[in-house]
Amino acid sequence: MHTYRAGAARAAAEVAGEFQVPFARPLPRPDSTIRRRRAVETARVATRRFAPLVAARFRRRSGPSPAAALRRTFEDLGATYIKFGQLVASSPGMFGDDVSDEFRSCLDTGPPVPYEVVRDVVETELGRRLEDVFTEFSRTPIAAASIAVVHEARLPDGRRCAVKVLRPGIEETVAADLDLMEPLLEFLMHRVGVEMAFPLLRVLGGFREQIAEELDLRNEARTMAHYRVLAAELGLDHIAIPEPYEAVSGRTVLTMEFLDGVPIDDLAAIAATGSDPRPLVQEVTKAWFMTAVRDGLFHGDVHAGNLLLLRDGRLGVIDWGIVGRLDADTHRFFRRTLEGALGDESAWDDIAAHVSETFGPVVRDTLGLDDEGMRELVRSMVEPMLSQPFGQASLATFFTTIQKGWADEPASAEGRRTVREVLRHWRRLRRLRSDARDSGMYDADFNRSVFLLGKQLMYFERYGKMFLADVALLEDRDFFAQLLAEEPSIR
Repeated sequence: MHTYRAGAARAAAEVAGEFQVPFARPLPRPDSTIRRRRAVETARVATRRFAPLVAARFRRRSGPSPAAALRRTFEDLGATYIKFGQLVASSPGMFGDDVSDEFRSCLDTGPPVPYEVVRDVVETELGRRLEDVFTEFSRTPIAAASIAVVHEARLPDGRRCAVKVLRPGIEETVAADLDLMEPLLEFLMHRVGVEMAFPLLRVLGGFREQIAEELDLRNEARTMAHYRVLAAELGLDHIAIPEPYEAVSGRTVLTMEFLDGVPIDDLAAIAATGSDPRPLVQEVTKAWFMTAVRDGLFHGDVHAGNLLLLRDGRLGVIDWGIVGRLDADTHRFFRRTLEGALGDESAWDDIAAHVSETFGPVVRDTLGLDDEGMRELVRSMVEPMLSQPFGQASLATFFTTIQKGWADEPASAEGRRTVREVLRHWRRLRRLRSDARDSGMYDADFNRSVFLLGKQLMYFERYGKMFLADVALLEDRDFFAQLLAEEPSIR
């Protein structure tokens, strides 16, 4: 796919309209009993994990790192907290390499759900006995995540399939956890001085919206069906998207085509296949940009585990539970960023203005920049990461530079903080929190769209460094120029 097929893209865009809005199913109000139980559990776990850190700071001794204490807290609490921890683990550009590495264990599989419980969920959702729907159904899951498990099965016509099943009671647990997360993070930031609680609070609103969509598997089924149409219209013959089997799917159960392959970052397994993943990575990257630039829609979680090199040489894209939907302002900002990197000088003023408006006084106070300084900072960070080869560029640089002022203040010469320094740091974090709230940084649309967009670009950077170190993200300038010349579907 070396050129942008504008005619096919226009035809494909016609199916995007009804897809813009997901199935609306707000989370239930937290059950009082479940919330009370989770509140007690959360307070107990957080106290146990952070007490050694607080004691060490006031005694001016070394202690556990805040990231390690928070990661252990999330793992002890499980469910929604593990899902939130996965965002940290997947976003080194926002939280830093050391913090993200600390949270890598959150990416491990969760506990399996007993087979009889899975069976009951499937039969309740589909209204039939399991044996009447599937001729085979594995008792052990092939994947177990924080909110769902996946079992391999076979349909009566012989088709091999994957059956995704929501964990029973997960909605009530998520509702209670989300009700408790903000006060927990507020406490950790203001009272304990955990700096990473600040960016976590920034993305909490978007996370809430994201997980609400994931708890209705009909959204994922519709997304796969939608993108299968787009892939066919755009001629993406080397990209495989599982076919959802709607007749045996519902809100809590999703039955789909089974894709047999190895994760794109398992280099040893890929070498054993004898296939070259380089052109496939280029194709899936361009396909992602096609819908993001034109329609403001994109797969919001294309990490290595969701890209499979299939036995037949295609690249499988799975787990469509997270879809990014850019609002009009963010969509324009995204397009203008690409246009600026392609040589449109007027774009940089628009890009800098958007960053200033979005972040408000937080960036100005933290970095001490005027309008011209903001323009030059944004350009110096964005242009190289889009135009330089993957082996030289760093998409994380922009995010870490913006957040540079949120890091720890210098400690004493002995590497410790005095009580006065700790208190001053708490006051500083409270001021940043107040400025951020006033500037609208916690707006859910901003959180969801920008966070998913930035996270996905950093995923592409990782693949690029692995397979395309000598190629820039905007290497095919004609492709992107044609893509941007198309009239966007968002106004």
